[in-house]
Amino acid sequence: MRYKRYAGGDPLAPPVDIAEALDAIGEDVMAGYSPERALQEFLRRGGQSQAGLDDLARRVAEKRQELLQRHNLDGTMQQVRELLDKAVLAERGQIARDTTLDSDDAMLREMQLNNLPPNTAAAVSELGQYDWRSREAREAYEEIKDLLGRELLDQRFAGMKQALEGATEEDRAAVAEMLGDLNELLEKHRRGEDTPEDFADFMAKHGDYFPEGPENIDELLDALAQRSAAAQRMLNSMTPEQRAELMELSAQAFGSPALMEALDRLDGNLQSLRPGEDWGGSEEFGEGGEGLGLGDGTGVLQDLAELDRLSDQLSQSYGGARLDDVDLDALARQLGDAAAVDARTLQQLEQALRDSGQLERGSDGNLRLTPKAMRQLGKALLRDVAQRMSGRQGQRDLRTAGAAGDLSGASRPWSFGDTEPWDIPRTMLNRALRGGDRLILDDIEVQETEARTQACVALLVDTSFSMAMDGRWVPMKRTALALHTLIRSRFRGDHLQLIGFGRAAQVMEIEELMGLDARYAKGTNLHHALLLANRHFRKHPNAQPVLLIVTDGEPTSHLEPDGEVWFSYPPHPLTIAYAVRELDNAGRLGAQTTFFRLGEDPGLARFIESMAKRVDGKVVAPELDDLGAAVVGSYLGSRSPRSGSFGESFGGWGRGFWAG
Repeated sequence: MRYKRYAGGDPLAPPVDIAEALDAIGEDVMAGYSPERALQEFLRRGGQSQAGLDDLARRVAEKRQELLQRHNLDGTMQQVRELLDKAVLAERGQIARDTTLDSDDAMLREMQLNNLPPNTAAAVSELGQYDWRSREAREAYEEIKDLLGRELLDQRFAGMKQALEGATEEDRAAVAEMLGDLNELLEKHRRGEDTPEDFADFMAKHGDYFPEGPENIDELLDALAQRSAAAQRMLNSMTPEQRAELMELSAQAFGSPALMEALDRLDGNLQSLRPGEDWGGSEEFGEGGEGLGLGDGTGVLQDLAELDRLSDQLSQSYGGARLDDVDLDALARQLGDAAAVDARTLQQLEQALRDSGQLERGSDGNLRLTPKAMRQLGKALLRDVAQRMSGRQGQRDLRTAGAAGDLSGASRPWSFGDTEPWDIPRTMLNRALRGGDRLILDDIEVQETEARTQACVALLVDTSFSMAMDGRWVPMKRTALALHTLIRSRFRGDHLQLIGFGRAAQVMEIEELMGLDARYAKGTNLHHALLLANRHFRKHPNAQPVLLIVTDGEPTSHLEPDGEVWFSYPPHPLTIAYAVRELDNAGRLGAQTTFFRLGEDPGLARFIESMAKRVDGKVVAPELDDLGAAVVGSYLGSRSPRSGSFGESFGGWGRGFWAG
């Protein structure tokens, strides 16, 4: 058994559910998004109980702004000023009390203290050779040098400020030795002369200074360069006066310029080995109340840089972006473990969608919905249609499909109440695959039957600009997919053709219609669509023609004898005449016709009513949410041997759909 580090979250949580994501992606695709963009949009929005990338990016931006507003860069300078004031005050008190000093010496000391430069760094420097009379003053001044040394080290090595508090001369000598060995190792690496043994020897000797535990010299370089670059950005963020004062103070660190020289040498090596780090940037800190020391300021700048990287990763706006790019450890450091769990769930969701067979990358390199995804979307839409038609939401429909129909060649699991004959080969195969010694109910499959009546269906959907403009684009596509799924899954003997008609008409595969973006060319060419529908009916002379027309406008274009499209608005009498002629042809072929009128335009209503009367057809004016139920119900009623009502037709189909 292999173990790995616990990564947060509920270890007993079920695998991610892609159903919600697939529904959302399908809706966006039907609205005109590419599958790639639809996937990205879902990951950005998240689900009902799942934070998305936008929420995580917002929290990253808020954390960044809060850091900038909370801090200022005066922390170390304030501490130095306070220690200097403490030393001078203690020294003045000692001079006043010291009876062993002659008056001239006391006066000279008072003058030196009174005439210190107002600049803190200059004052500290001037007092470097001062012979302190007060032990308290001398300790405060030595603390300044100690503080500066620890702060400068803390800029490059996180935690040094606390680790070296109260350090002895031996401790400082050990730090100096580490810096010397580190610079030698880096310079050797620059020349390409180092070996893994050199790194191992260095870590064995000085590993305590690197609690992050780098495993090779590259990891060591990355950690050091990021912090060193942050230190440089902090310097860049200071005013010129602050920067000059700090440089002047740095010479006093540990009472010797040697530390600053070693750190300058280290910075040079790191910039040479990691030129890609941001060495020239800066940040505009606010005037917050928390003064930052040099090490703390460097840490804040490291946090800011990490937040910037997270912002880029969460934006997913660069070429080839994947959610695997998001640094979960960094996200946990900045926003907490819960945020990392949210991001990890999104990563798993993205991978599950790509691995589940719902999305595939075509020859053009773009994602697309697979036939499997289309079937699942269609089944979800049919479920909604069935609920709207039955009025019994959430209730399970029992199968009572009669055995009087023809065998479809398909089988399905047995459900209580089924009367179809068993599919013996499938049943025995299920038992064998399960490895059981006797049959159980889950093994049994029955043979599917279907009505003997065969239909030839033409669904004509308006794809003119007004459909998209008035919010009818997605309901139209949902309707087409629901009907396509029903026929392909339950009435396989029927012949369905989808025809979109705008300025011109065209036969479309379901995938093509689902990915169709809104068209802005004006025109509603019902004439051309009816021509294509009648051609479809003539190809299947032994089937019952079923003509379903979804539109929100009167015909405004038609095909001329030479094949050119002719457009006119308001509708020209010739355009109307051409459409009427082809509708009459459909009637002579025996087509059962239903118009689905969208919108409340009185002129459209009068036109469609008159068209339907010519062929003894029907007119339905559904609400958009009920369009799918209306079209499916009309199809079922048209192909029913009794040509019964929607409810009667649905009864047989609905009860025969849900077990599969």
